[in-house]
Amino acid sequence: MDAPSSFLSVVSITLPGVDEVVRYSYRLRPGAAAQRALIAEWHRCRFLWNEAVHQQKSGQRPTFGKLSKLLTHARSHSVWLRDGSQVAQQQILRTYAQALDNSFRVKGRGRPVFKARKKSLPSLEYTVRGFSLRDGRLVLAKGVSIPVVWSRELPSDPTSVRVTQDSLGHWYASFVVRRAAVPAPEMGGGIGIDWGVTTTATTTNSEFDLPHLGHRKRCAAELAKAQRKMSRRRSGRQGPQSRGYDRAKRDAARMHKKAARQTVHDARVWAKSVVDRHALIALEDFTPKFLAKSTMARKAADAAIGAAKRELIDRGVRAGRKVVLVRPAYTSMTCSRCFARAKQRLGLAQRTFRCHDCGYTAGRDRNAARVILAVAERGHTGVDDVSQSDPSLRVGGPVAV
Repeated sequence: MDAPSSFLSVVSITLPGVDEVVRYSYRLRPGAAAQRALIAEWHRCRFLWNEAVHQQKSGQRPTFGKLSKLLTHARSHSVWLRDGSQVAQQQILRTYAQALDNSFRVKGRGRPVFKARKKSLPSLEYTVRGFSLRDGRLVLAKGVSIPVVWSRELPSDPTSVRVTQDSLGHWYASFVVRRAAVPAPEMGGGIGIDWGVTTTATTTNSEFDLPHLGHRKRCAAELAKAQRKMSRRRSGRQGPQSRGYDRAKRDAARMHKKAARQTVHDARVWAKSVVDRHALIALEDFTPKFLAKSTMARKAADAAIGAAKRELIDRGVRAGRKVVLVRPAYTSMTCSRCFARAKQRLGLAQRTFRCHDCGYTAGRDRNAARVILAVAERGHTGVDDVSQSDPSLRVGGPVAV
């Protein structure tokens, strides 16, 4: 699919055999007292975040150093802030400062916004000074002790932990640890990947295609039933919602999360198979955000192109593969055999590519995947770069795919 890229594509390479920093996530089972303490801590951190956003909107650019000084001053005058963990409060300000810096460095990245009380989910981060592991329990600052469901052992002592709550009310702990990187098997050759909606990922080899499985579509009937219950039981502005409305809302959230988990699992299995079998991974630098405003919004959300793309890049970089992001411009209009470009843009209904110069015919997405791989093999990140640097391609020179 064609879409404008908001940033320059890059090539990422890492060396296997060294320690890697990863996250291990576990389910938490906090009691009523621990849950109240976590929610109270989140409200303190949310207040500090919103204060930093207010300073930024007033024309200032708060750095982490300035925010730390203001936090020290605020804690000395507020008993409410002193009742919370200073580590968690410093970490939320550090996260805000990093997000603000990224918004200035990366083109198209939005500035941090206010965290509303009813729309933002709790997320607390602690460094080694703010938590410990004792007798299988996570002990946070201020004596908050929470049982952990240890589904697997940690490979090393964690350096930080992030405690979060999802839309279902479940709590999770994500530990940052170091582990020895397992080198990927030595492989040769490369693969080109073109993103789409009918087929989530079309590759140069049909064996590695990622089909659109439509997990949300399969549970659409149950989801619609829960949403109708929510609509009937909604009380509007007459006061707090009823328990029946809360139950229906929880059922709808459960359906969404079930489909999302299935999609993430499929993306991880697919990404592992691609990374294990190829040394060069060339993928379209496709940004699916604009699809949310189109008629394909529901199907695009079900395909979760962004999640599959992130999973593939992360696994490829950790395994030491060469990962190349190719700009999507003209990839669907260029012939993968002679690199001649069509004079008119192909409509979405036209699924077969036919080259008028050499007569080559192939599926639209398959041809685009081969173009992406050819561009990456020549060390470029866009079709325009190849055509300008290698004039022989414009006169019918063959392209190895």
